[in-house]
Amino acid sequence: SGQYEYMERAKKKLALVVPATLAVIALLLYLAFRSLVQVAIILGTVPMALIGGVWLLYLLDYELSVAVAVGFIALAGVAVEIGVVMLVYLNQAHGRACEQAQASGQRLQEFQIRSAVKAGALLRLRPVVMTAAAVTIGLLPIMFSSGTGSEVMRRIAAPMVGGMASALILTLLVLPAVYLLWKRRAICAEEPAP
Repeated sequence: SGQYEYMERAKKKLALVVPATLAVIALLLYLAFRSLVQVAIILGTVPMALIGGVWLLYLLDYELSVAVAVGFIALAGVAVEIGVVMLVYLNQAHGRACEQAQASGQRLQEFQIRSAVKAGALLRLRPVVMTAAAVTIGLLPIMFSSGTGSEVMRRIAAPMVGGMASALILTLLVLPAVYLLWKRRAICAEEPAP
C-alpha cells in the first residue's frame, strides 16, 4: 500500500506541475515570438514527440510510473527546444525572402515561400540530427544497464529514446510543412477579393 499511496501523491503533484509548466513554456514562447500561431506550432511538437515515447514504453512493456513521467517531461523540453531552433531558422529564411521580394518591388510568391522554408529547414538539418543522436546515444547505455538503480533509470530514459525518433521526424518533416501551409494561407488572405 505504501507504493500505491506514493504513486497517488505523485499523480496529484504532477497534475498541478505539468499544466503549470506547459503554461509557463507557452508564455515564454509567446514573449519570444509574439505570435500565437508560432506558439501553437511549437507546442504541437510535444504530442508528436510523446508518440515515440509511448510506443517504446509499449514495446518494452513498462507501466506508467513517476520515473516514466519524469522521462516524458524531459522529452517534452527537448522537443520544444528543437522546435524553437527550427522555427527561428524558418522565420529568418522567410524574412530574407520577404526582403528580396520587397527589394524587387514585388509581392512574395508561393514558390519563394517554399524555397525559403526548404532553405531554412536544410540549415537546421545537421544540428537537429546531432541533438537527437546525442540524446539517444547518451541514453542507450542507461537503457541496457543492469546495475543498482537501473530499473528506475531505464524508465526515465525509455520515453526520451523513443520520443527522439518521432521528434526528429516531426521537426524535419512536419514542422516545416505546417509552417509552409501557414505562410501560404497568409498570402491567400492578403490577396484582394475580386
